[in-house]
Amino acid sequence: MFNLGHLLSKLQYAKCVLCEANAHNTLGICQACWQDLPWQINTCCPQCGLTSSNVTCGQCLSQPPFYDATQALFEYAYPIDALLQAFKYQQQLYLGHMFAQISLKKFQPTDIDCIVPMPMHPARLQERGFNQSLELANGIAKQLHLPVASKHSHRIKNTPPQASLPLKARVKNIKGAFSCDDYFVGKHVAIVDDVMTSGASLNELAKTLKQAGANKVSCWVVARTY
Repeated sequence: MFNLGHLLSKLQYAKCVLCEANAHNTLGICQACWQDLPWQINTCCPQCGLTSSNVTCGQCLSQPPFYDATQALFEYAYPIDALLQAFKYQQQLYLGHMFAQISLKKFQPTDIDCIVPMPMHPARLQERGFNQSLELANGIAKQLHLPVASKHSHRIKNTPPQASLPLKARVKNIKGAFSCDDYFVGKHVAIVDDVMTSGASLNELAKTLKQAGANKVSCWVVARTY
C-alpha cells in the first residue's frame, strides 16, 4: 500500500526540486526557492481570486459566479507552471503530494463538509492514467480528515481541453459537463483543482453542485492565472 507519510518524510530531507540544494523541512523546496515562489497575494477578490484590494470585485458583483470563494496558493508563473506541467503530463506524482502538503498552509477547512476533485471523463482518465485533481484532493483530505466525494460527482461529457479553447468558448464547451447526486444537500463543498484560468469549469461544477443541493461551494486551487 502506498505510504504518503513515508514519501513526505523523504521529501522533507531530499534535494530541492528546483535547485538541488538541501531542502530540509520545506517539503522538497529549499528555503531560498521557497521565498521566491510566486505566492498569491492577499489583496484578491475573495470570490474569484483576482486582484481586487481584498474586496469583492466588480465582475463578481455584476455577474456572481456559482462558487462562493476562491483560495489559490500561487500565481500561475514560473516555476509553479513548470512543476504543474511535470505533475500532469510527465506523471511526476510526488509533486502532487508536495502541493497537497503546501496547501495546508493556506486552505481553511473550518466549515468544509467534503472535498470534490475536478472530475475527469473516463476516456480522458484512461488516456492520462490518473486524475491530477484527485491526487491533490486525496492528499489534502487525508491531512484535514475530510471525506473526498469523488464518487458523487462525475464528468459526463468528454469535452475538448479548456486550455485549447479561446476564453469565450470555454463556457459553452463546459456547459452540462457534470453530474452530481444528492449527497451534497446542505453541504459546504470545496472543489480541488490544479489551475484556475477563466474559472469556467469550476463555475459549471459549482452550478451543478448547487443544483444538487450544496449550500456553499469554495474553490481550492494550486495556481490562479491573472
